[in-house]
Amino acid sequence: MSFTVRLAPSGHSFQVEAGETILDSALRQHIGLPYGCRNGQCASCAAVVTAGTVDYPEGVPAALEKVSAGHCIACQAIPTSDVELRVHETLNAAEIEPRILPVRVAAIDHLAHDVIRIYLKLPDNQRLQFLAGQYLEFLLADGKRRAFSIANAPHDDLLIELHIRHVDGGAFTDWAFSQMQEKSILRINAPLGTFTLDEESDRPMLFVGGGTGFAPLKGQIEHAFHEDVTRPMYLYWGVRAERDLYLPELPREWTAEHPNFQFVPVLSEPGSDWAGRRGWVHQAVLADHPDLSGFELYMAGPPPMITAARDAFHAAGLTDAHMHYDSFEYAARKEQAGAAR
Repeated sequence: MSFTVRLAPSGHSFQVEAGETILDSALRQHIGLPYGCRNGQCASCAAVVTAGTVDYPEGVPAALEKVSAGHCIACQAIPTSDVELRVHETLNAAEIEPRILPVRVAAIDHLAHDVIRIYLKLPDNQRLQFLAGQYLEFLLADGKRRAFSIANAPHDDLLIELHIRHVDGGAFTDWAFSQMQEKSILRINAPLGTFTLDEESDRPMLFVGGGTGFAPLKGQIEHAFHEDVTRPMYLYWGVRAERDLYLPELPREWTAEHPNFQFVPVLSEPGSDWAGRRGWVHQAVLADHPDLSGFELYMAGPPPMITAARDAFHAAGLTDAHMHYDSFEYAARKEQAGAAR
């Protein structure tokens, strides 16, 4: 048996299936309820029950002791009738408050000669609420900060995935490549940024990445797949040489699994044996799509790429309202003093 949950003041309503928590059902149906740990400890998902009843089959969550009577803990609550809740919904990136959290390095993978992938684990009683495309900052002992895009999608939030490119002379990336070990403890401030998907748009989606600009695009694309987006999606990934395509099999798997998705790698300095596209990534986009007026663009990479592409795409009919980009400008500027993103 399913029950209906109605939210005030928004007026939104959704169905909760038998045995499903209110939070899991809301997230599955694109309702932006706030949350933190997702295991009943933190009370971030607390909501006032104005009508109906809920149960806690796994036991009364500890977070109930942190809130006043009449609240439920949505990440653990199972409706036993139709329910009405009063709660402030999270609608966009600006409404998700960044938090300072400790993280442990759970795994380190060397993906290419200059790129590693790290997975971060939050404490067991914490989860990070974020939107696809946002980023985090490491808070270092010397007071400096290092920013990196989150590469996983929000539904896959057990670990936080980052792609880190080594930058010569970058103090943090030097440490990450040569000294960072599994179980290292760091502090982060997250989530940050407004480079997120316009989920109200019905336009074809064009993703353009340069280097590790692939990271936030990966999270956005995986989120779109999770949300069963069926409109056309194109990924153009520009790097120097073939070895710089540090996860080449992943977008090819997406192409095989999703008929609405296409992947085009573009090399600016290819070897003689490269049979694919050559040149600058934005030029490849324009060769295939000379009229961009009908697209929704998501673009991430170094500032020179963003600047050249932005100007060219404007000339091809794409307006600012449908152009979303993350130029890594903060990171590029700071890396000269030892930071990277």
